[in-house]
Amino acid sequence: MDHDKTKEDAEWMRSLVELHSPALVRYAASIIRDGDGARDVVQETFVRLWREPRASVEKHVVPWMFRVCRHRALDRLRKEGRMNSFDAYPAVADSDNGQLNPDALVEVRDSYARVLELMEDLPENQREVVRLKFQTGLSYKEISAVTDLTVTNVGFLLHTALKTLRNRLAMAGE
Repeated sequence: MDHDKTKEDAEWMRSLVELHSPALVRYAASIIRDGDGARDVVQETFVRLWREPRASVEKHVVPWMFRVCRHRALDRLRKEGRMNSFDAYPAVADSDNGQLNPDALVEVRDSYARVLELMEDLPENQREVVRLKFQTGLSYKEISAVTDLTVTNVGFLLHTALKTLRNRLAMAGE
């Protein structure tokens, strides 16, 4: 089937890899907690995308990629006999860019770590929608396509998760 691909298809694929690889790697790493493994999962995702007829995925390619990435990551965990909880790679500013002083950076990282710690106590479906919304920036509709949940259910899970996190942070004096 690959021999049917055009130069335009290859360019489209290159642009998708360039644009979406970082977010997909972060997402896969948040599931499997292994950077190298996450890169492998993303590579498998793009190989699968290359094999698909472009016309069948083009209109919904972003949720399609995240869905495939999610399934590949979960398959990898099952194969390895372990399931892990959320462990994100912080996307906070670093002190090299001059935007935050070192004390502020430590405070931001500590707060981020605290939120991640509190997320561990959320149900898996809430952690999943929070990851997809805030780590990858997917819309409710795209999250729905990735997780097989209704858009309404995605909104409810996000609302419940955020309310729980806010309450726990407030109780902890954060």
